[in-house]
Amino acid sequence: MKRFPLRPLAAALAAALVSAVGLTACSQTPEPQATVAEPASKAVVYQMFTRLFGNTETANLPWGTLEQNGVGKFNDITDQALEGIKELGVSHVWYTGVLHHAVVGDYSQYGISNDDPDVIKGRAGSPYAVKDYYSVNPDLAENPAERMAEFKALVARSHRHGLKVIIDIVPNHIARDYQSLGKPDGVEDFGANDDTSVEYARDNNFYYVVGQPFQVPQWLDGYEPLGGEPHPLADGQFAENPAKWTGNGARAAQPHFHDWYETVKVNYGVRPDGSHDFPALPAEYAQMDVTGHYQFWQGKDVPDSWEKFRDIVLFWTEFGIDGFRYDMAEMVPVAFWSYLNSHIKQVNPDAFLLAEVYQPDLYRDYLHLGKMDYLYDKVDLYDTLKAIIQGRESTDAIVPIQAAKADIEHHMLHFLENHDEQRIASPDFAGKAENALPAMVLSATLSTSPTMLYFGQDVGEPGDGDAGFGKATRTTIFDYWGVPAHQRWMNDGAFDGGALTEQEQALRDYYVRLMQFVADSPALMGQYAEIHSANRDTTGYNDRHYSFLRWNDQQQLLVVSNFDQAKGSEMALRVPAEQIAQWQLADGEYALNDALSGESLSLTVRDGEGLVALTLAPLQSRILVRQ
Repeated sequence: MKRFPLRPLAAALAAALVSAVGLTACSQTPEPQATVAEPASKAVVYQMFTRLFGNTETANLPWGTLEQNGVGKFNDITDQALEGIKELGVSHVWYTGVLHHAVVGDYSQYGISNDDPDVIKGRAGSPYAVKDYYSVNPDLAENPAERMAEFKALVARSHRHGLKVIIDIVPNHIARDYQSLGKPDGVEDFGANDDTSVEYARDNNFYYVVGQPFQVPQWLDGYEPLGGEPHPLADGQFAENPAKWTGNGARAAQPHFHDWYETVKVNYGVRPDGSHDFPALPAEYAQMDVTGHYQFWQGKDVPDSWEKFRDIVLFWTEFGIDGFRYDMAEMVPVAFWSYLNSHIKQVNPDAFLLAEVYQPDLYRDYLHLGKMDYLYDKVDLYDTLKAIIQGRESTDAIVPIQAAKADIEHHMLHFLENHDEQRIASPDFAGKAENALPAMVLSATLSTSPTMLYFGQDVGEPGDGDAGFGKATRTTIFDYWGVPAHQRWMNDGAFDGGALTEQEQALRDYYVRLMQFVADSPALMGQYAEIHSANRDTTGYNDRHYSFLRWNDQQQLLVVSNFDQAKGSEMALRVPAEQIAQWQLADGEYALNDALSGESLSLTVRDGEGLVALTLAPLQSRILVRQ
């Protein structure tokens, strides 16, 4: 959730929080962590922005109401929709924005308090300002009184199609007006027992600006809540006294417009000076498995917020959720993640735990000490691929990125789109979806790590249109909106692509062919060797190409991509002797089949080295499978 860059004070706090891991020496030597068997095939995650996915309304009025612009429902995600998702090789669906967050709509007849537009972003609200962790967004239900049952039915429907279900958990912050109607008996709301006379207490859920009431931000750039439409609660006031720290760590009673003013920061026992007030996790536990971590936390006295989030994730695990995507995980202490994730894995050892972390020097802490399964590979691979697509970077940059993460490559989830990032087809990214196809092939095949697709990516949705709070190039997450290219694939609920343009259908067909291969290929869970460096002096090969090998004892692949949007190339691609020896190939001819085009090529091995004569059209990739 990168709403805006962190302001300096918030960035300093974030650094203090992530440093509060609590590493100490340990008198006993833990047993080495057992080697965990890797999955037999690559995981493919489909991120669905649930509010938008099933919406067929096409009005798209800026600041449009739910009635004007429409909203997708749980029940719109039909068997046909799920089959269309499954066609992309998908193993996991991340239903984004399903938890009950602050919304402008009036659901008071269901006992839900009205939310104040002065602390809501957009008209539909931010999915990362959660109001009730034990319920789901009433906007998404045909009958809001039955919203949990409707979501439960969607989870069951997804499971019947062989799809596992992921939802967001946002431990760093919650909505300013948190009030849970769905909480189980005996559960207290966040902040219910806080001592508001002090800035900090270990078991307070929030930090307080003592003696000062909250003030709404000064609006910038002509912004007004609801676009200036009159509303009884849009009066420039929000009752909160004393003020709480804002979600990104801003400590002023009046946050800046670019702060996460709709949320409040959760306290995990990190004092305002950055020191920690919870049991230290020994550094040696980087070598321990989740059972060892779980045992470490037994009997430990931990802050109240830790226990609250433990109860939340176990509630949803029991509900049938198969995993979680953690928003802004790096703003919460690593030791907490050890505690939370080890409790989840005790109940569901196969839970899929994905975290948003943007500081590469912290990756290994969050994986080994925090016991995350996967992290975003954003700051390294995604940013580099984007720069290559835009002509700002050479493919040479991929080599050191992959080498530096060789020990954790399986845990770095790859993507080219998500709800935070610009759409590929937007003018500020690639201009057209096809310009990123080489990067998509590389991203999906480079590692054993999961690959993620964002809804509408497979049909080239450009993310244009000013929705209100959400601006063009990113599909809005704050407003009610229709997503045109995706709607053409939906085809009024048939989910058969019947309304797609010829270009959109061709793109969808390419994604289906690629992603089905990715999901089924055994070699993509095997070894990797780049051959880019060995080919940099090959005639016809340059720094707009990238090539590598993937293999295991079942399958051998050669992958080569041309990122050039205008120039094709002809080359004799070298496969060095070292790799030929690893493949145990004698001199001779070996048939290759291009999994993307169906063409037949050949690998010639002579004197222990290999050559593949091939042509690459502009933006063409080849996945050559040895027969």
